[in-house]
Amino acid sequence: MNEVLRRRPRSLAHDVVDGLSGRIRDGSLAQGEKLPTEAAIMEEFGVSRTVVREAISRLQAAGLVATRHGVGTFVVGMGEAATFRIAPEQLSTLQDVIAVLELRIGVETESAALAAMRRTPENLLTLRNALTAFIAAVEEGRDAVGPDFQFHLEIARATQNHHFVDLMAALGGMMIPRARLEPPGPLTPEREAYLRKVNTEHESIVDAISRQDSDAARAAMRTHLANSRERRRRLAETR
Repeated sequence: MNEVLRRRPRSLAHDVVDGLSGRIRDGSLAQGEKLPTEAAIMEEFGVSRTVVREAISRLQAAGLVATRHGVGTFVVGMGEAATFRIAPEQLSTLQDVIAVLELRIGVETESAALAAMRRTPENLLTLRNALTAFIAAVEEGRDAVGPDFQFHLEIARATQNHHFVDLMAALGGMMIPRARLEPPGPLTPEREAYLRKVNTEHESIVDAISRQDSDAARAAMRTHLANSRERRRRLAETR
Protein backbone atom coordinates (compact mmCIF):
# COMPACT_ATOMS: atom_id res chain seq x y z
CA MET A 1 0.00 0.00 0.00
CA ASN A 2 1.50 3.35 -0.97
CA GLU A 3 2.00 6.29 1.36
CA VAL A 4 -0.97 8.28 0.06
CA LEU A 5 -3.40 5.41 0.65
CA ARG A 6 -2.13 4.82 4.19
CA ARG A 7 -2.74 8.40 5.25
CA ARG A 8 -6.01 9.47 6.84
CA PRO A 9 -8.45 11.55 4.73
CA ARG A 10 -8.29 14.46 7.20
CA SER A 11 -4.49 14.57 6.88
CA LEU A 12 -4.84 14.57 3.10
CA ALA A 13 -7.44 17.33 3.32
CA HIS A 14 -4.98 19.38 5.37
CA ASP A 15 -2.43 19.08 2.54
CA VAL A 16 -4.97 20.31 0.01
CA VAL A 17 -5.98 23.20 2.29
CA ASP A 18 -2.32 24.18 2.74
CA GLY A 19 -1.68 24.06 -0.99
CA LEU A 20 -4.72 26.09 -2.03
CA SER A 21 -4.60 28.59 0.85
CA GLY A 22 -0.94 29.25 0.11
CA ARG A 23 -1.82 30.19 -3.46
CA ILE A 24 -4.59 32.48 -2.24
CA ARG A 25 -2.30 34.24 0.23
CA ASP A 26 0.56 34.72 -2.26
CA GLY A 27 -1.77 36.01 -4.96
CA SER A 28 -1.47 33.04 -7.34
CA LEU A 29 -5.21 32.61 -6.87
CA ALA A 30 -6.58 36.14 -6.80
CA GLN A 31 -9.77 37.43 -5.20
CA GLY A 32 -12.72 36.66 -7.47
CA GLU A 33 -10.86 33.89 -9.29
CA LYS A 34 -12.49 30.50 -9.66
CA LEU A 35 -10.79 27.51 -8.05
CA PRO A 36 -9.85 24.53 -10.24
CA THR A 37 -12.57 21.91 -10.61
CA GLU A 38 -12.88 19.06 -8.11
CA ALA A 39 -11.51 16.70 -10.74
CA ALA A 40 -8.48 18.92 -11.36
CA ILE A 41 -7.73 19.19 -7.63
CA MET A 42 -8.15 15.42 -7.23
CA GLU A 43 -5.65 14.80 -10.01
CA GLU A 44 -3.14 17.40 -8.81
CA PHE A 45 -3.06 16.26 -5.19
CA GLY A 46 -3.77 12.58 -5.79
CA VAL A 47 -6.78 12.51 -3.47
CA SER A 48 -10.42 11.43 -3.55
CA ARG A 49 -13.49 13.58 -4.14
CA THR A 50 -14.34 13.24 -0.42
CA VAL A 51 -10.96 14.71 0.55
CA VAL A 52 -11.39 17.62 -1.89
CA ARG A 53 -14.83 18.43 -0.50
CA GLU A 54 -13.49 18.33 3.07
CA ALA A 55 -10.71 20.74 2.06
CA ILE A 56 -13.16 23.11 0.35
CA SER A 57 -15.32 23.11 3.47
CA ARG A 58 -12.32 24.13 5.56
CA LEU A 59 -11.44 26.91 3.14
CA GLN A 60 -15.04 28.16 3.32
CA ALA A 61 -14.94 28.11 7.13
CA ALA A 62 -11.72 30.14 7.06
CA GLY A 63 -13.36 32.80 4.88
CA LEU A 64 -11.06 32.15 1.93
CA VAL A 65 -13.59 30.85 -0.61
CA ALA A 66 -17.32 30.71 -1.30
CA THR A 67 -19.20 28.21 -3.43
CA ARG A 68 -21.91 29.32 -5.86
CA HIS A 69 -24.00 26.25 -6.62
CA GLY A 70 -23.95 25.32 -10.27
CA VAL A 71 -21.15 27.80 -10.98
CA GLY A 72 -18.11 26.89 -8.89
CA THR A 73 -15.99 27.91 -5.92
CA PHE A 74 -14.39 31.36 -5.89
CA VAL A 75 -11.74 33.14 -3.84
CA VAL A 76 -13.45 35.76 -1.67
CA GLY A 77 -10.68 37.01 0.60
CA MET A 78 -7.51 36.35 2.51
CA GLY A 79 -9.26 34.64 5.40
CA GLU A 80 -8.99 35.11 9.15
CA ALA A 81 -5.21 35.43 9.06
CA ALA A 82 -5.43 38.61 7.01
CA THR A 83 -6.10 41.08 9.80
CA PHE A 84 -4.54 43.93 7.82
CA ARG A 85 -6.64 45.36 5.01
CA ILE A 86 -7.09 48.68 3.24
CA ALA A 87 -10.63 48.90 1.93
CA PRO A 88 -11.44 50.81 -1.30
CA GLU A 89 -13.27 53.49 0.68
CA GLN A 90 -10.00 54.15 2.54
CA LEU A 91 -8.42 55.23 -0.74
CA SER A 92 -10.93 57.86 -1.77
CA THR A 93 -8.72 60.95 -1.55
CA LEU A 94 -5.26 62.04 -2.63
CA GLN A 95 -4.17 62.15 1.00
CA ASP A 96 -5.29 58.52 1.43
CA VAL A 97 -3.22 57.47 -1.57
CA ILE A 98 -0.18 59.40 -0.33
CA ALA A 99 -0.49 57.64 3.04
CA VAL A 100 -0.39 54.23 1.31
CA LEU A 101 2.63 55.31 -0.72
CA GLU A 102 4.39 56.23 2.53
CA LEU A 103 3.63 52.74 3.85
CA ARG A 104 4.97 51.23 0.64
CA ILE A 105 8.18 53.25 0.87
CA GLY A 106 8.76 51.83 4.34
CA VAL A 107 8.11 48.23 3.28
CA GLU A 108 9.17 47.96 -0.35
CA THR A 109 12.57 49.59 -0.06
CA GLU A 110 13.62 46.76 2.25
CA SER A 111 11.77 44.25 0.08
CA ALA A 112 13.89 45.31 -2.90
CA ALA A 113 17.10 45.02 -0.86
CA LEU A 114 16.21 41.50 0.31
CA ALA A 115 15.19 40.54 -3.23
CA ALA A 116 18.63 41.60 -4.46
CA MET A 117 20.29 39.34 -1.89
CA ARG A 118 18.01 36.32 -2.34
CA ARG A 119 16.58 36.37 -5.86
CA THR A 120 16.79 33.27 -8.01
CA PRO A 121 17.12 33.03 -11.80
CA GLU A 122 13.39 32.23 -11.89
CA ASN A 123 12.63 35.42 -9.91
CA LEU A 124 14.61 37.47 -12.43
CA LEU A 125 12.72 35.89 -15.30
CA THR A 126 9.32 36.73 -13.79
CA LEU A 127 10.45 40.29 -13.03
CA ARG A 128 11.58 40.79 -16.61
CA ASN A 129 8.32 39.32 -17.88
CA ALA A 130 6.47 41.88 -15.76
CA LEU A 131 8.59 44.65 -17.30
CA THR A 132 7.75 43.38 -20.78
CA ALA A 133 4.04 43.27 -19.97
CA PHE A 134 4.19 46.81 -18.58
CA ILE A 135 5.80 48.40 -21.62
CA ALA A 136 3.58 46.37 -23.98
CA ALA A 137 0.51 47.86 -22.31
CA VAL A 138 1.91 51.38 -22.70
CA GLU A 139 2.81 50.84 -26.35
CA GLU A 140 -0.70 49.53 -27.04
CA GLY A 141 -2.20 52.68 -25.52
CA ARG A 142 -3.47 50.96 -22.38
CA ASP A 143 -2.75 51.75 -18.77
CA ALA A 144 -0.58 49.19 -16.98
CA VAL A 145 -2.01 48.86 -13.47
CA GLY A 146 -2.07 45.05 -13.64
CA PRO A 147 1.55 44.60 -14.80
CA ASP A 148 2.63 47.35 -12.38
CA PHE A 149 1.15 45.49 -9.42
CA GLN A 150 2.55 42.19 -10.70
CA PHE A 151 6.03 43.74 -10.88
CA HIS A 152 5.94 44.78 -7.23
CA LEU A 153 4.44 41.44 -6.19
CA GLU A 154 7.27 39.57 -7.94
CA ILE A 155 9.82 41.62 -6.00
CA ALA A 156 8.06 40.57 -2.80
CA ARG A 157 8.26 36.93 -3.92
CA ALA A 158 11.98 37.32 -4.63
CA THR A 159 12.58 38.12 -0.94
CA GLN A 160 11.76 34.45 -0.19
CA ASN A 161 9.79 35.82 2.79
CA HIS A 162 6.07 35.08 2.49
CA HIS A 163 5.13 37.94 4.84
CA PHE A 164 6.11 40.48 2.18
CA VAL A 165 3.97 38.59 -0.33
CA ASP A 166 1.04 38.44 2.09
CA LEU A 167 1.17 42.19 2.67
CA MET A 168 1.32 42.96 -1.04
CA ALA A 169 -1.58 40.59 -1.69
CA ALA A 170 -3.58 42.28 1.07
CA LEU A 171 -2.98 45.68 -0.54
CA GLY A 172 -3.86 44.34 -3.99
CA GLY A 173 -3.90 46.26 -7.24
CA MET A 174 -5.51 49.27 -5.57
CA MET A 175 -2.11 50.14 -4.09
CA ILE A 176 -1.18 51.48 -7.55
CA PRO A 177 -2.26 55.15 -7.37
CA ARG A 178 -3.56 55.26 -10.93
CA ALA A 179 -6.09 52.55 -10.06
CA ARG A 180 -7.90 55.04 -7.80
CA LEU A 181 -7.11 58.48 -9.13
CA GLU A 182 -7.08 58.33 -12.91
CA PRO A 183 -10.16 57.64 -15.04
CA PRO A 184 -10.13 54.69 -17.45
CA GLY A 185 -9.73 55.41 -21.12
CA PRO A 186 -7.09 55.96 -23.80
CA LEU A 187 -3.71 57.21 -22.64
CA THR A 188 -3.06 60.90 -23.00
CA PRO A 189 0.43 61.93 -24.13
CA GLU A 190 1.13 63.13 -20.59
CA ARG A 191 0.12 59.82 -19.01
CA GLU A 192 2.11 57.85 -21.58
CA ALA A 193 5.23 59.92 -20.86
CA TYR A 194 4.73 59.32 -17.13
CA LEU A 195 4.34 55.56 -17.60
CA ARG A 196 7.50 55.41 -19.68
CA LYS A 197 9.32 57.16 -16.84
CA VAL A 198 7.86 54.59 -14.42
CA ASN A 199 9.15 51.82 -16.69
CA THR A 200 12.64 53.33 -16.61
CA GLU A 201 12.51 53.36 -12.81
CA HIS A 202 11.37 49.73 -12.80
CA GLU A 203 14.30 48.80 -15.04
CA SER A 204 16.71 50.44 -12.59
CA ILE A 205 15.28 48.36 -9.75
CA VAL A 206 15.60 45.13 -11.75
CA ASP A 207 19.15 45.99 -12.80
CA ALA A 208 20.16 46.39 -9.14
CA ILE A 209 18.39 43.16 -8.14
CA SER A 210 20.07 41.35 -11.03
CA ARG A 211 23.50 42.56 -9.85
CA GLN A 212 22.57 41.52 -6.29
CA ASP A 213 23.36 45.07 -5.17
CA SER A 214 21.04 45.47 -2.19
CA ASP A 215 21.97 49.11 -1.51
CA ALA A 216 21.28 50.11 -5.11
CA ALA A 217 18.01 48.17 -5.15
CA ARG A 218 16.89 49.86 -1.95
CA ALA A 219 17.78 53.31 -3.34
CA ALA A 220 16.12 52.63 -6.72
CA MET A 221 12.88 51.52 -5.07
CA ARG A 222 12.87 54.51 -2.73
CA THR A 223 13.38 56.87 -5.67
CA HIS A 224 10.59 55.18 -7.63
CA LEU A 225 8.01 55.36 -4.85
CA ALA A 226 9.09 58.80 -3.64
CA ASN A 227 8.63 60.14 -7.19
CA SER A 228 5.09 58.76 -7.22
CA ARG A 229 4.39 60.29 -3.82
CA GLU A 230 5.71 63.69 -4.87
CA ARG A 231 3.60 63.65 -8.02
CA ARG A 232 0.51 63.09 -5.88
CA ARG A 233 1.56 65.80 -3.44
CA ARG A 234 1.84 68.29 -6.29
CA LEU A 235 -1.63 67.28 -7.48
CA ALA A 236 -2.99 67.78 -3.95
CA GLU A 237 -1.51 71.29 -3.81
CA THR A 238 -3.28 72.31 -7.03
CA ARG A 239 -6.73 71.20 -5.80
